[in-house]
Amino acid sequence: MVRPPLSGVERERGERLGVLLRQARGERSMAQIAAIAGVSTETLRKIETGRVPTPAFFTVVALAAALDLSLDAVANASLGDEAGPALSA
Repeated sequence: MVRPPLSGVERERGERLGVLLRQARGERSMAQIAAIAGVSTETLRKIETGRVPTPAFFTVVALAAALDLSLDAVANASLGDEAGPALSA
């Protein structure tokens, strides 16, 4: 099965997610956060740089928990202007 190419909106959403995770990580190392989340350092690197713009849900959940971010904060930051009234409240 061939996966259809991502749209520009999907790529931008992934970039916003990466920026959020990088900012939340602060001075902590990628290795430290990746270990806490149970993902590889390379996976975290790819997400932070936007090379994996649509990471698996449970990967995002694990990273959010490791960084003490709520899923609402992750969704709002990732969606940006796409967030409707339900998520922006």
